[in-house]
Amino acid sequence: MSDNFRESFTDKAGAALKPDSEKSTTEHIGDKFKGTADSAASSAQPNSEKSYTQKAGDAMSGNSNHSTEPSMTDKVKNAVGLGN
Repeated sequence: MSDNFRESFTDKAGAALKPDSEKSTTEHIGDKFKGTADSAASSAQPNSEKSYTQKAGDAMSGNSNHSTEPSMTDKVKNAVGLGN
């Protein structure tokens, strides 16, 4: 379960697994907005205050407080040809 004010893990997974070519413009904009808001929330919340599940979710999605490495999700998408 994700922490308050954070995008749910199921929503993140759904957005990541759907190929960009199948998304509408509205979905692209929504994904970008939600991703930016979730990243900002991740950066604003100290790791010491995050739940274990939120820390794990952030590590998977690349939101580990200013991570510069590609997320596990991005690596998987790139490996199967669904990346940008």
